[in-house]
Amino acid sequence: MAQRILVVGGVGGGATVSAQIRRNDKDVEIIIFDKGEHVAFSNCGMPYYLGGVIENKEDILVPVDKFREKYAVDVRTGTEVTSIHRSEKKVLVKDKSGEYEESYDKLIISPGASAVVPDVEGRDEACVFTLRTIPDMEEIHQFIERNQPKNAAIIGGGFIGLEMAENLHERGITCTVIDRSSQVMKVVDKDMAEVIHEHLREKGIKLILDDGLAGYSNNGKTVHLSSGDTLQADMTLMATGVKPNTGLAEAASLKLGRSGAIAVNEYMQTNDPDIYALGDAVETKDFFTGEPRHVALAWPAHRQAYLIASHLAGEQVNNHGIIGTSIFKLFDLTIGSTGHNKETLKDAGIPYKEASLETYSHAKYYPGSEKLWLKILFDADKGTIYGCDVIGLDGADKRLGVLATAIRGKLTVADLEELELGYAPPYSAPKDPINILGYKANQQM
Repeated sequence: MAQRILVVGGVGGGATVSAQIRRNDKDVEIIIFDKGEHVAFSNCGMPYYLGGVIENKEDILVPVDKFREKYAVDVRTGTEVTSIHRSEKKVLVKDKSGEYEESYDKLIISPGASAVVPDVEGRDEACVFTLRTIPDMEEIHQFIERNQPKNAAIIGGGFIGLEMAENLHERGITCTVIDRSSQVMKVVDKDMAEVIHEHLREKGIKLILDDGLAGYSNNGKTVHLSSGDTLQADMTLMATGVKPNTGLAEAASLKLGRSGAIAVNEYMQTNDPDIYALGDAVETKDFFTGEPRHVALAWPAHRQAYLIASHLAGEQVNNHGIIGTSIFKLFDLTIGSTGHNKETLKDAGIPYKEASLETYSHAKYYPGSEKLWLKILFDADKGTIYGCDVIGLDGADKRLGVLATAIRGKLTVADLEELELGYAPPYSAPKDPINILGYKANQQM
């Protein structure tokens, strides 16, 4: 009899693991349950739809029927798994017709994460939004179309906050970004964040740092800050981070880790070997320290899907841990980070040295050469690379890719000097910025 696999949650975790399992096994029975109406969509594309860069909403959605047919999966949208009965290997499912049970041989949970919404007065006003799901996106889109807001407050200076600042600005909406810390994008070091701050201000984005949200009044249009200051905003986007959805796992006595996310082993199994977990709701080990780490990014979810599907197929694929490579666009800048920053190294008690470089993307005399900033953190004795930040108007993405590969390959700063990365004036310099960064770092050894 074919194995029966139930998958709770779709998108980058559940939908990806279902597709991967089907590629490995044509006979296994797969059922996906998702509370929403869309089993697979691009979270990362939502800000660009709201900004008008992506004109057709359907471009970021995978139709349920198409997914069902392509992967021979029983997709049940508008359906919530409310509890797991581990001893019976059953789940309790609720949809519009009522409740029923489904049995499983293996269960995979991908409950995702939810937007963090500070508990402040007036937070439920009609013009206060989060952006995490397709319904969230549609609600914001309809509000903008209907009300034509002139200004927006964005609470939080992370990925979603800054991407939305750009996209709302492109729609003619004046934006103010408010962050309670002294910098935006805390994945990069503070000196690198200053480049981002300057660029935001150049583009007309107002930046309020070291201040937080205290509440709302005037039907949500007056934003009160912790400092006592206020500002007027026709709409507010809450972008203060995400928290893993662990309720279903906790109720089933599945172990949570140090970060508060679901704990898994190297094959993505929970403390119940018949139950796997992946995506934004889990913690995995850090590549350097082996300590638990919660990283809510698309690449880890897709890799975790492969690990689960391989393990179900009888293969034990090595899982060396998460580096945490991220990249995003902010107006004319590309901002990338990989590995650890200064704060996480200090928290882990790891001593380090740093080297930085301000340069150009390719030969300065060739048209189109643009500013590029690079920074590297490394071990002063062995030259092990711990982390890198790359920011630039051109060429940042490929340098980030090289540095992330160097970390994964356990190269040292001395190795960066020797990398043959290809030179022609439109693309680089005889010594690529990566080489020069290696020379600068190696001088400190």
